Amino acid sequence: MSRTRSFVQVDVFSTSPYRGNPVAVVLDGADLTDEEMQRLARWTNLSETTFVLPPTLPEADYRLRIFTPQNELPFAGHPTLGSARAWLDGGGVPRHADRIVQECAAGLVTVRRGDGVLSFAAPPLVRDGAYLKQIVAAFGIGRDRVLAHQWVDNGPGWAVLQLATADEVLALEPDLSLIPTAMVGAIGAYPHGSRHDFEMRTFAPRCGVAEDPACGSMSAAVGQWLTSTGAAPSAYRVSQGARLGRAATIEITAGTDGTVWVSGATTVCIRGTIAV
Repeated sequence: MSRTRSFVQVDVFSTSPYRGNPVAVVLDGADLTDEEMQRLARWTNLSETTFVLPPTLPEADYRLRIFTPQNELPFAGHPTLGSARAWLDGGGVPRHADRIVQECAAGLVTVRRGDGVLSFAAPPLVRDGAYLKQIVAAFGIGRDRVLAHQWVDNGPGWAVLQLATADEVLALEPDLSLIPTAMVGAIGAYPHGSRHDFEMRTFAPRCGVAEDPACGSMSAAVGQWLTSTGAAPSAYRVSQGARLGRAATIEITAGTDGTVWVSGATTVCIRGTIAV
């Protein structure tokens, strides 16, 4: 029998409500089955729906399971920030005042609290190296347009192409039927002095998400790649979602210890209950 649970939707990576990427959060998912979680995620039809559970590791404040409309992910970025905001908004008290520790299938993820903004530490990559294959064909561009390309996989399976300009990224009209199992993105630079340093787009046909409005996990992995190679400064700002009518801003900061932090606004837009 279903019962009523606390439920919120959080808009992530935009200071203007409803211009970022929403995540649905069930704050009490302790006795739900995998099938029930997946069914609800398919019904919300958001890029991700998450379920907060008691932690199994002593270092963690809570455990999080993350579902797309088609499958479960070991880690995802905007659901991490949105779920942390939802947990705090619902009365969660972390063990440490300055940070939250999230347990997920990818391991422990630290979420830093500061000046009302949440930032997560990019988890380690599980795969890297060059990758191109059918992506340029699906993007409808020549290989000569690609400055660099890389696996940037921290769990979901991301790969990315770097193009010369933000305008080239915004102009892409990908044919995702050519890459139905891909998790791929593109990033290109804005002119010096622009409000943002880069424009990024992410496509996740494997998860049933044609284009993600704002992607924290890819931002984290791309941040590790670009800052480590010197292709980007240690702190930069990414715009995402313009082609979808969104206005997301993702802040990337590489610390002196090599940790890459991903920051963005988190706004609780819906509070209520859901019968699951």
